[in-house]
Amino acid sequence: MRKASITRKTAETEITVEIDLDGTGTYDNQTGVGFFDHMLDQLSRHSLIDMTIRAKGDTHIDDHHTVEDTGIAIGQALVKAVGDKKGIYRYGHFALAMDDTQVACALDLSARPFLVWNVDFPTDKIGTFDTELVREFFQALSTHGGITLHIDKLHGINSHHIAEAAFKSVARALRMALEIDPRMADSLPSTKGAL
Repeated sequence: MRKASITRKTAETEITVEIDLDGTGTYDNQTGVGFFDHMLDQLSRHSLIDMTIRAKGDTHIDDHHTVEDTGIAIGQALVKAVGDKKGIYRYGHFALAMDDTQVACALDLSARPFLVWNVDFPTDKIGTFDTELVREFFQALSTHGGITLHIDKLHGINSHHIAEAAFKSVARALRMALEIDPRMADSLPSTKGAL
């Protein structure tokens, strides 16, 4: 059973993440940041990772700590749930089109975190949400999930579409990387013998 639960508590946030990597994309995400909840719902639905998130953060200051710390907790939960990584495809990639926007993601569940972020937004905000926080989320996810993560905007003019396409493309790439390869179900996808 590839499931995990993580609780992270700091002076700034209190976050609980529960995931099931072999789910159906069922979600119940409540962070107190409406647009971010919408993005987390997309991450769950399109990765087929069941996800329940509860976050209380210092949103009276801004949304930064809540978004970043949720990324940390999801990354930690992914590491715990995937375990020894035997049998997974390890690599995933997806180019996602959404109206005016196309965002491509390529990732490696390598335990070597690295974020390449070639995404810009035409606006500083989506409603009240700071667009710079999209990168902060993926930086935290990459670092604490041990993911080499490349996200590239090929084109796009609508900030909402760009952010959503980023989350969905990462979701689809994660889905591919986390699937069990029937030809290598008991093997580690590495010549090193460790990931």
